[in-house]
Amino acid sequence: MTSTTSTPRLEEITPANFEAATGIRVRPDQEFAVSPVMQSLAEAYVHPAGVAWPRLIVDGDRPVGFLMAFFDIDWRADGTLFRSGLWRLNIAADEQGRGYGRFAVESVAAEIRRRGGKQLYVTWHPGPNGPEGFYLGLGFRPDGETSEGETVGVLELEGPEES
Repeated sequence: MTSTTSTPRLEEITPANFEAATGIRVRPDQEFAVSPVMQSLAEAYVHPAGVAWPRLIVDGDRPVGFLMAFFDIDWRADGTLFRSGLWRLNIAADEQGRGYGRFAVESVAAEIRRRGGKQLYVTWHPGPNGPEGFYLGLGFRPDGETSEGETVGVLELEGPEES
């Protein structure tokens, strides 16, 4: 991360930061790979309480990104497999390359560990301008599955949350 006097943090989405959250925009060449924040918030609203975990990523007083995790989602929609992971990650176009994506993934991993989970799942669009290199660089490995045409990756979480 670039040297700043502040540390990034996550904030719940509230009426006070709603517009800042929905104003987060990725680069135009990345729009195919991630839904807009507004769609994510609508999806969070229609899922049972506790499944979706939307958060604004803030550094100092700057909104720099948005993430939405999922916890114990019914992966196959038949009650046979439940998973937790990163559902959406939108880092503002002019804030990319500063470590905020890594911070987001580490924050979700810590929350999954706190809830007793051992794996963090994510899906990504394959191909140019997609986030595959980012996720592979953080240790995610494709598990051989696809979901709605996206690669499914898993990160094994070891040990307790680090302080």
